[in-house]
Amino acid sequence: LIPLTDKLSLLTELKSAIFDDFTKEEEWKVMLLDDYTTKLLSLCCKMTDLLAEGVTVVENVYKNREPVPHMKAIYLITPTKKSVDGLIDDFINKSSSRYKAAYVYFTDFCPDSLFNKIKASCAKSIKKCKEINISFFPYESQVFTLNIPDAFYRCYSPTLEKTKDRDAVLQVMAEQIVTLCATLDENPGVRYKSGPSDRASKLAQLVEKSLENYYKTDERSQIKAKTHSQLIIIDRGFDPVSTVLHELTFQAMAYDLLPIENDTYKQEKEAILEEDDDLWVKMRHKHIADVLEEIPKLLKDASSKTKAAEGKLSISALSQLMKKMPLYRKEISKQVVHLSIAEDCMSKFKSNIERLCKTEQVCLKIHKPKSNFASIANTTFFICRNRSLQKWSYSHLVIVVSFPYIEGTTQENLDKLIQNVHIENDSDMIRNWKYLDVPVISSFVAQQHKYVRRDRSKEETFQLSRWTPVIKDVMEDAIENKLDSKDWPYCSRCPPTWNGSGAVSARQKPRASQREERRSSARLIVFVIGGVTYSETRSAYQVSEAYKSCEVVIGSTHILTPRKLLEEVKSLSKPKDMVCIKDE
Repeated sequence: LIPLTDKLSLLTELKSAIFDDFTKEEEWKVMLLDDYTTKLLSLCCKMTDLLAEGVTVVENVYKNREPVPHMKAIYLITPTKKSVDGLIDDFINKSSSRYKAAYVYFTDFCPDSLFNKIKASCAKSIKKCKEINISFFPYESQVFTLNIPDAFYRCYSPTLEKTKDRDAVLQVMAEQIVTLCATLDENPGVRYKSGPSDRASKLAQLVEKSLENYYKTDERSQIKAKTHSQLIIIDRGFDPVSTVLHELTFQAMAYDLLPIENDTYKQEKEAILEEDDDLWVKMRHKHIADVLEEIPKLLKDASSKTKAAEGKLSISALSQLMKKMPLYRKEISKQVVHLSIAEDCMSKFKSNIERLCKTEQVCLKIHKPKSNFASIANTTFFICRNRSLQKWSYSHLVIVVSFPYIEGTTQENLDKLIQNVHIENDSDMIRNWKYLDVPVISSFVAQQHKYVRRDRSKEETFQLSRWTPVIKDVMEDAIENKLDSKDWPYCSRCPPTWNGSGAVSARQKPRASQREERRSSARLIVFVIGGVTYSETRSAYQVSEAYKSCEVVIGSTHILTPRKLLEEVKSLSKPKDMVCIKDE
């Protein structure tokens, strides 16, 4: 399998697509990026990587820049009018061109109108123009995003229902998903979860059509057959509970409770939480209790190694110690930072969140909550009397009490809860779930949410972490070929791996080399419209580990935390001009 663009492999893709056109002996080059490609490149490489490829400076194509007429310029840009205008402005006047020549690389298909505009304006200055089809963001080794957070409003707002705005964002999403499939060298069978809304089915059909068009027009001019892979598209309303429950695993807890911006934790010491950090990758999916136990052990081991080395007084031993000391210091420093993050999480948890978590678990394990509503409501009211909670936490708690997985509640009970906890001004955080086909009123509970759950009673869990995201069940059922084709129809013919035997059939094959095994394995790609949670991304790694014959990749329009989602749900009832919408 081609890996999901972990940072090194995406950099390799970009290198082969761009830098192979230049020799190492050539002069230094300038690189021009737009806002989109700036973020894309920052996710997969550092400035030192670019320097190694002969790039001496990186600039924004939108901004006014000093001319460097003796240097060649590499343009890694999106095929949009704004970015193309920035390119043309650099060469509109041949006598005063900013650069010696332009090498243009578009992240996606360039429309004929923009291509013709370039030809008419500065064709002689362009030495190469190429579409490299990478318009998604590799968030982690098995997680991707499309970086369109306003897709939530565009897809779910009642004011944009059945409008060109919603159709347009679905088309953009489809095209970006296809570039992911192309980068992975996959032509998957596309299926979706059927439901009251047509969002998932529409997107699935658009993706299938775009895949057909892409593989008919690739550089080899051949139609690529369906590969041993499957793409499942799911609406965000399919599992509302996982979006609002407090998670107690390290990554989910940190992003939920701490002020982390752009994956950067800033307290006494700054830490970038990324794939290059081996300790972060090792710890991020562990329960916070395990993290607080394991990191001190690692610190103790590192300290003991240093002390043991210091005890050897021979010249050669001291020489070896001096060489290793920077590594020891870096290792210990990293452990201290992550221990600080974990302790910060626990501090927030103990002060406010622990009581909320206990109530969440009580709500989820009660089989007939309507008959126990009074006791749950009293508990909720008792917790909410403590006004030290963050404002959105009160709405969050009422949602957990009211959700369909615990059979919803009545209009009367919901009104009482909202009134008693004084969240009338934020009640849209609760009522607007109906726009995701998740009514909180029991008489209208949709059957689509009654997904038959797997029995996990024998799995070891912590007392406050018993909930398993529904998407994990879906992943496992898909791999074992147990998804009902009526509820999960295909937009195309079923890929060969899932034609009745299931991906686990790879276990019965004769033992092959590791490389051959990866090549013959299947891949499951899951895409959630409207955001994905850290508990759901963790599920992709867990299922991949359990089913060696199938790698699971998960993605969405953006990454969610409970607080961020509730703010987005609240915005759904607002008019478009009051919501921040990105310009196309």
